This record gives sequence, C-alpha cells and structure tokens, in this order.
Amino acid sequence: MFLENVRQAATQVSILYIMIAVGFICDKTKLFTEKAARMLVDFLLYLVVPCMLVRSFTRTEFSKHNLLMFLLSLLLAFATHFIAIALNIPFFRKKSDENPIYKFASIYGNVGFMALPLASEILGDEGVFYCANGVIAFNIITFIHGVKLMSRDKFKLNFKSLILNPGIISVIIGLPLFLLQVKLPVLIERPMSYLAELNTPLAMLIFGTYLANTDLKTMFTDKKIYLTALLKLLVMPLLCIGIYRLCGVTGTLLVACAITACVPSANNTFMFASKYGRDAGLASKTVALVSFFSIITMPVVIAIAQSF
Repeated sequence: MFLENVRQAATQVSILYIMIAVGFICDKTKLFTEKAARMLVDFLLYLVVPCMLVRSFTRTEFSKHNLLMFLLSLLLAFATHFIAIALNIPFFRKKSDENPIYKFASIYGNVGFMALPLASEILGDEGVFYCANGVIAFNIITFIHGVKLMSRDKFKLNFKSLILNPGIISVIIGLPLFLLQVKLPVLIERPMSYLAELNTPLAMLIFGTYLANTDLKTMFTDKKIYLTALLKLLVMPLLCIGIYRLCGVTGTLLVACAITACVPSANNTFMFASKYGRDAGLASKTVALVSFFSIITMPVVIAIAQSF
C-alpha cells in the first residue's frame, strides 16, 4: 500500500514538474520568458487563485462536519507554520546577509504555486478546500514574521497588506457562499471554473521560467542549502504528520496538511530578498535546489500521510 501511494503521488508530482520543464524550455527558447511570466504573476495571484479557492467553497456541501473540518484545517495551517518557525530557532542564528534567506526558505513553502495544484490533482476540491487555509496562514504570517525576518529596517506591521491579500479576500467571498450554500448562476460559475483551471499549468510554467534564470552550476556547492532542504522537505513535514496523527487527524485532512508542509520553498523567498535588499541570487538558488530535491521527497511524505 505504501509503495502504491508513493507511485500515485510520484505520478502527480511528475506531471507538475513536466510542466515546470516546459516553462524552463520555453524561457531558454525565448518563447515564454521570465519577464513575461512576472507580468502574469499578479494575474495568477489576484484572479486565478481566488477563483480556484472560491470554487472549492461553492463545491463543498455545507454540514457541521465540513464546517468543523474547515476550522480545524485553519488551526492546523497556522500550527504548521508555528512548528516550522520553532524548529528553525537553533539554525542559521549567526547574523549575516545570507542566514535570513536560508531561514525564510526553510520555514515558508510554495503553497500557492505548488500546494494548491498538487492538492487539486491528488485530493480534488476537498483538498483545495483544506489547503485554502494554508494560503491564509501563509499570507498572514509572512507579512508579519517573514517581513521582520528579511527586513533590514525596524519592522512595521502593514495591516492593509495583511488583510487585502488574495487568500483573505477569497475566504471572505467564499465562506459565506459555503455557509449559505449559494448556487452561483452559470454565467458566473462557468467562467470562474475556466479561470480556476488555469492555476496548475500557469503556476508551473511561471515557476519553470524562474528556474531557467537560476545559476544551476553553483547552486550545488552551498552546504547551507542542503540543510535548508532537509529541514523544509523532510524534518518539518514528518514532524507535523507525527504531531497531527497523535492528535487524531487522519484521512484527507492529514494528507492536505502534509502537502502544505512538504512543498518546496516559497517563491516569496527571492521576491522578499529582492525587495528588502538581500542576496536575490542566493535566494533563487536556494529555491531552485530545494525544489529539485522535492521531486523525490514530496511523493514519500504524501505517501506516508496517506498510509494513515
């Protein structure tokens, strides 16, 4: 059963990475470059992802059980990030320009570009329904802890950026539709579904262009990136699975939590590094190498969660 779960998860992960490879090749052949991809990031984050999240709410039948599971998944999404932050306290403690990048990359995962598409492929709308909370937790915590970690200046909390982000807005729209079981008219539901279907291929193509512009020759020589990968891809997700399983979490919710926890480092790593004057090149190499190793680790971690 475990090997079959590994095979199924590996198949879905491979499908995503084939699309990433297409994006990589398209960038190298100038068919679809990183410059063009960056112009589509806001389209993806502010339109496609919200459509996908809202659709998951409208396709989930309301019941006390589903509402309880939604609230529990929200609690676990925040817990996953807090576990990652606590786990990383002993590591990368020395003050330097590089260590905040390693720490950020080992804590925050690519929940928007990787977790949602993977949950959609493996678990369907129910998985997206649970993983939506991963996006909420990610957006809130990165705009507090993540900014504080990366910023060179005194940290100031920006409530506007904290609240007005795609994850929060999507839940504000989708949750009432779920609670009231509102059936959207076809003229709204069908276009929203078409846009939601763009999430997986578009996210993977964009990610592929980022990798194409990374210095692949030097990224295998940094020992700290290997430690970052170990913490992000294996130690943290396996720790989360163990804790949640001891708390009685099983089934689709446990697998959704595992997917949120085991995805590679967030693209925000190099976005924040660039914004706050850190080494964006190092951040890109870190994300690229952790993503490379995740091809092997994600199927194993997901299969372990499915075994419960």
